[in-house]
Amino acid sequence: MNTEKDFSPLTPNIVRALNDKLYEKRKVAALEIEKLVREFVAQNNSTQIRHVIQILASEFALSQHPHSRKGGLIGLAACSIALGKDSGLYLKELIEPVLTCFNDSDSRLRYYACEALYNIVKVARGAVLPHFNLLFDGLSKLAADPDPNVKSGSELLDRLLKDIVTESNKFDLVAFVPLLRERIYSNNQYARQFIISWIHVLESVPDINLLEYLPEILDGLFQILGDNSKEIRKMCEVVLGEFLKEIKKTPSSVKFAEMANILVIHCQVADETKLTNDLIQLTAMTWMREFIQLAGRAVLPYSSGILTAVLPCLSYDDRKKNTKEAASACNHSLMKLVTPEDDEDEDEEKSGNTGSPSKEEGQPKVDSDSNDMLNASQESVGLSNISFFTPASADRPQVTLDLDGIVQVLDRHLHDSSTGMMTRIAVLKWLYHLYIKTPRKMFRHTDSLFPMLLKTLSDESDEVILKDLEVLAEIASSPAGQTDQVGSCDSTDNKLELKVPESAKPGQQPSAGSKPADSSPSTPSMNSYFYKFMINLLKRFSLERKLLENRGAFIIRQLCLLLHAENIFHSMADILLKEEDLKFASTMVQTLNTILLTSAELFQLRNQLKDLHTQESCVLFCCLYRSWCHNPVATVSLCFLTQNYKHAYDLIQKFGALEVTVDFLIEVDKLVQLIESPIFTYLRLQLLDVENNPYLIKALYGLLMLLPQSQAFQLLSHRLRCVPNPELMRTVDESKYMDSKHQVVSKRASHIQIDYSELLQHFDLVQSKHLEVRHQRSGRASDHPDRKLM
Repeated sequence: MNTEKDFSPLTPNIVRALNDKLYEKRKVAALEIEKLVREFVAQNNSTQIRHVIQILASEFALSQHPHSRKGGLIGLAACSIALGKDSGLYLKELIEPVLTCFNDSDSRLRYYACEALYNIVKVARGAVLPHFNLLFDGLSKLAADPDPNVKSGSELLDRLLKDIVTESNKFDLVAFVPLLRERIYSNNQYARQFIISWIHVLESVPDINLLEYLPEILDGLFQILGDNSKEIRKMCEVVLGEFLKEIKKTPSSVKFAEMANILVIHCQVADETKLTNDLIQLTAMTWMREFIQLAGRAVLPYSSGILTAVLPCLSYDDRKKNTKEAASACNHSLMKLVTPEDDEDEDEEKSGNTGSPSKEEGQPKVDSDSNDMLNASQESVGLSNISFFTPASADRPQVTLDLDGIVQVLDRHLHDSSTGMMTRIAVLKWLYHLYIKTPRKMFRHTDSLFPMLLKTLSDESDEVILKDLEVLAEIASSPAGQTDQVGSCDSTDNKLELKVPESAKPGQQPSAGSKPADSSPSTPSMNSYFYKFMINLLKRFSLERKLLENRGAFIIRQLCLLLHAENIFHSMADILLKEEDLKFASTMVQTLNTILLTSAELFQLRNQLKDLHTQESCVLFCCLYRSWCHNPVATVSLCFLTQNYKHAYDLIQKFGALEVTVDFLIEVDKLVQLIESPIFTYLRLQLLDVENNPYLIKALYGLLMLLPQSQAFQLLSHRLRCVPNPELMRTVDESKYMDSKHQVVSKRASHIQIDYSELLQHFDLVQSKHLEVRHQRSGRASDHPDRKLM
């Protein structure tokens, strides 16, 4: 430094002492400066005061010489002490050179700078708040300083500044938030600790409403929550907990939508191996749960994004039990928000149009970028370019259900093979709930959902299949599905062509409340999707024989409960009547027949068929019979069930012309076992009435003659030996006996006459087709001679 330069009003002695390497001499110079400045204050000589500060800043604090910089720092602190309450008039000139020294490479000089600023702030108190951002910026750098002395000094200054902010009601939060938002993304452990401590302080000050700006810092808080330091994570948890308490107290002032984006991102774990991510996800899910409960229907426009985050968590194991429970609560609460009123805006929207809009114009459109946004959410760690929750309607953003977005998310999870079982169940519950609450809108998506719902029937979980069947049953029976034109939902695989019977084609659906003359009497409540469902279900059974073998009976029995057994059997019989794959038709009939004769769910249908005392029951019998002809033994068992014993006998007489295989005999064996079951108790009791049931006895003897002398042969033979002598059983007058016989016959024929000869002709026709097919496959059959009974 040039000692000959004029530093007045500083004396040469002060200048020399400020440049000295000894701290004590610099301290003496500072006391002289303090005395000098006090004199200027007494004289109200602000010009000289500014001149002294300017010399200390430019010639000393910003000097190239380290000892001069140290002298400048202590001199500036002395000026501030001398100025006292008037230091606020000169704070900018006092603070800026000191803050510059925070970046000095010499740790001792950084410490002296911190000490000097502490003295300046201590004197100025609240007057430093207009310069808070400068002070905060400098302190945030010192918080991560590697020198322990510097860190210790910065902590003292930090506590002082926090006390000033807490005491004052003039803190400029608006000006501070942009700096806080910038610094909150620091990866330095100490800087994060510094940031969290300040947020905690500001959040606790009653006059500072930091909650209003929470959307701007929430993402950064979740980033800090993933810090490796347990202490910092704990601090962050406390801060987030305080914010959540405040949100619960004043939900009306909370910007739920702006923060929901952030929660969706952090509810999704990118790296499951990192333990801190579990904490982030659990906290975000807990917040999401509270948001849904507090905001209510206001979150409906953003439900697709919420489901994107929540659904995968439902399949977590016990290691993430808390997260799973929070996700389940979110899912349940969100589902409850969907009500029938979400299905009622279609008419109002259309009534406002003066022209004739197309179908596409009258329906809400799915944002083409929604998939990209959802995918981006799983990869992004920040908030740039993220916008999951754009409301579907700018006019009513708080009550518009984002149905298209929800369906898109649900469909994606169904298609994803990695989706967990509980997630798949939740997806199907959502679909069922939406079809119940918003059927008109949901049927716009049915054609796209239908193939995947059918594919889900092959799921490994019975519970998933049950929920899937509930959705399909609701689609098939909902009045909202009564449309004149419904797009094809058949899959692209055309190996099996099944056509809708003429009496049930969608184009011939009746208007509401009417019943067509040519429609099936047993399916008046089903819509056009019902037959499409039955057709595609049978197609799936045909193409996936393992599904039919392992789950076929289970699926059909559940459908009988959901859609009524008569509907299921009548429709399947109609479709199988036109089935070209005769082997599949025979297998399917055998499956249906076993279900009919053994399942508790079919008790009512069996009773309906047993007596055939109504026109509907006779029509149903004839319908089933025509398809049952694909399987001769099943046809006989249907006749036994319906007490058509003469016709059963006539059919058995024709068995002699059929190809008797091992499979055929196994089916006869099973029929004998069924005759001994509780289902046919009434049949066995009718063996006591030999006079009125001669053809029953003949039919049973016919089965006996078909069987080789096996265990089934012995069983049936023993039963027939128990048939009593008719002469011993006759205990009443012959005329009265014949009258009772005629009454039984007239009761069964009072409503409709069944043309049994025509049914026999149909049986012969079907069997001839089967024989023709078997002959065409004779080459294949010759490869398995053990399958043919010689």
